[in-house]
Amino acid sequence: FSFITVACIVICMTTSCVTSRQIDYLQDMTEESQIELENKFEAVDSNYDELFINVYSHQNPELAKPFNMNQEYSGYNTGGNNQNYRTYLVDVNGNIQIPVLGDLHVVGLTRLKIQDTIAALLKQESYLTDPLVQVRFANYKIFFLGPNSSKTITINNERCTFLEALALSGGLDNYARRSRIAVVREVNGKMTMHYMDPRSTEIFNDPYFMLQQNDIIFTEYRKGKMFKDNLTNGMSFIATLASLVTMATTFILYRNLEK
Repeated sequence: FSFITVACIVICMTTSCVTSRQIDYLQDMTEESQIELENKFEAVDSNYDELFINVYSHQNPELAKPFNMNQEYSGYNTGGNNQNYRTYLVDVNGNIQIPVLGDLHVVGLTRLKIQDTIAALLKQESYLTDPLVQVRFANYKIFFLGPNSSKTITINNERCTFLEALALSGGLDNYARRSRIAVVREVNGKMTMHYMDPRSTEIFNDPYFMLQQNDIIFTEYRKGKMFKDNLTNGMSFIATLASLVTMATTFILYRNLEK
């Protein structure tokens, strides 16, 4: 039994060893490195997104009121705090319904393009001569799933990189498998999964480096970690069993001595 216990301890210590090469981020990046980002990203609208939309006119603020869903109109909000505004839900056909203007197809459009489109319609229909339109994504979230934890990350500036999401999630522990960090994304109605490795600067030009709303990141433990956990549990069970056997043996011996 002693040999088995020692062997298990040695194996456990071996599998728990973690080197810097296994966990350090951006190992091939130096202080002088300058890496050009090839993939530019601007969030585009998708079905079931929620949008904050606010219309304002400096010359005729009263004329802008009918185009806002809120009965109490507080003007053009430049600070990005949209808590007082109701949201527009993009329907299954990719449309939102704006007061007075009616249905507007927005799927595939960036936030700035939606702003320009609404402003152009207001001018074209002669509703407003100087419309100022503000559009914000209300549901720009990234979801993180780890072996022992999960987290929803709300993004306020509509831009989140893969590394930023890892930092906002609390970072990776030493046993997370860096080579198989998955990003799950819906593309053209199909769920796709792409693996990324934060130990290399190659991620900077990976098409999944700039995350999109509703992306899901999940991590898994290295096989050694799982083996170690199972071995530890097994050792605990063996230790408990050995204690019970010892107690039973002692009791039997004691009873025999009494006789």
